[in-house]
Amino acid sequence: MPDDVPVTTAPEEPRRGEETSDPAARPSESPWTALWVSALALPPLALLAAASWFGRWVRPGADDWCFLPAVRDDGITGLVGTFYFDDNGRVANALLVGAYAKFQVAGHQWYPLVSAVLVLAVLWAVAVLALRRARLRTPRGLPLLLAAVTAVLFLFVTPNTYKTFYWPAASVSHTLPPVLACAASIPLLLARTRRGRVIAIVVAALMAAFLATLSEETAIVVVVVLLAALLVSGRVVPAVDRRFVRLWCAGGIAGTAAGALVLITSPGSMTRRERFGAGTTSLLAPDSLAASLRAFAEITVTVVTTWQYVGAVAVGVLLGLLCRRADGTPPRPPAHWPLLVAAGVLALLVSGYLCTVIAYPVFRDRVSDPSANRLWNDYLLLYVIVLCGVGALLGLGLRGLTRRTAPAKAVCAALCVLVCFGPAVSLTDLDTAMRARAEKWDAQDRRLREGARAGKRVLPYERLVISNMLEPFSAGGRRYWPGGCVADLYGLDRVTQ
Repeated sequence: MPDDVPVTTAPEEPRRGEETSDPAARPSESPWTALWVSALALPPLALLAAASWFGRWVRPGADDWCFLPAVRDDGITGLVGTFYFDDNGRVANALLVGAYAKFQVAGHQWYPLVSAVLVLAVLWAVAVLALRRARLRTPRGLPLLLAAVTAVLFLFVTPNTYKTFYWPAASVSHTLPPVLACAASIPLLLARTRRGRVIAIVVAALMAAFLATLSEETAIVVVVVLLAALLVSGRVVPAVDRRFVRLWCAGGIAGTAAGALVLITSPGSMTRRERFGAGTTSLLAPDSLAASLRAFAEITVTVVTTWQYVGAVAVGVLLGLLCRRADGTPPRPPAHWPLLVAAGVLALLVSGYLCTVIAYPVFRDRVSDPSANRLWNDYLLLYVIVLCGVGALLGLGLRGLTRRTAPAKAVCAALCVLVCFGPAVSLTDLDTAMRARAEKWDAQDRRLREGARAGKRVLPYERLVISNMLEPFSAGGRRYWPGGCVADLYGLDRVTQ
């Protein structure tokens, strides 16, 4: 994938005897700039590669215990039926869960690598195409740096990386959905012909419907962002593209509504709402709304005070300092940049609060606890993207104020590297913990399988907890779940503590 983004028009060559006197108007970047920008992408890429390699120590836990025997015995379609009729109505969620559970333990081990590649590829493609759409050129490697830093901040700068990245069930529900939502914008960015625009609108509607039955929280984020885009389109979108953008947004909203209808009317969703008391009345109760606001305020403080997210601003500033127009001249900040920033921040706050509102009846006060941080991921990617955008505006503004941008570039480059150190230490510690658990898990797996083959119907089970994951006999041994699923996987009647 080329990083030096092409443009639709090229600058005219100066006539013989004429020279370009303004150095900023020269369209070529020095090889040194492309070299150090590409080198900056190596630390986050190495972090993604190492994290994917550590995935070989992942072993099932919590809900995975129940998915494994269900897919083994009834296949993916059986799991889809269970989700729709009994559990929660998320049929798209069941499809993705079944896709990795079909391979049993191996599916859990390969999942981190597959998801890391998918996240990086989507963010990289969106960065390249968005810059091309804006008719901006960048040094080779900058779109990859932008995607790699965004992926690292999204996946690893978190209170519980295991639940965000390594636990497939949580990743399918809260980590991958916002990335898939970004992927739906690729046809929009590629559309040039009437046929391309029709395809983009259809893809937006289908993807939105899929996301609505995959993650309710991400569906909320999608709708809020699309509504914000519709509201500001009259001022920020060129007139020639305005109708297409509005139809694209409307298609996404309509698709979300259709998917939400399938989800809400499903027997499984009704059962879940009854079980947790999450009906419309309880969701909109003043006490619930106030408690959700307090919880969202706590989440906001936790996220805003996590200093590593400054890396998103830093890489955005680099983008603003290094991008250029087709003729080599530096671009200016968009005329309506205050409106864009206000719309982005408002969409983030509104969607984050609404996500907290629908999660609160199930998780109660734990919704703001770091152990439940996977619930934040649905709008956390939007947070990182907004920070990148703000950084780009800062870079463009700084470029217009002074020609001495080297110090700012040096500081931002250093920050892009520094933000990788904290996640690197956390991942190293997590690798040690996962390896220790995997060794015990494999030994217990052999013992339980041998006992089942010997005809035993009840066997003892040792709790193997990692990163606050649920295991049988939690709450001081009083809670049996998911012990029944463990017994089903090994063909036992029951496991004991």
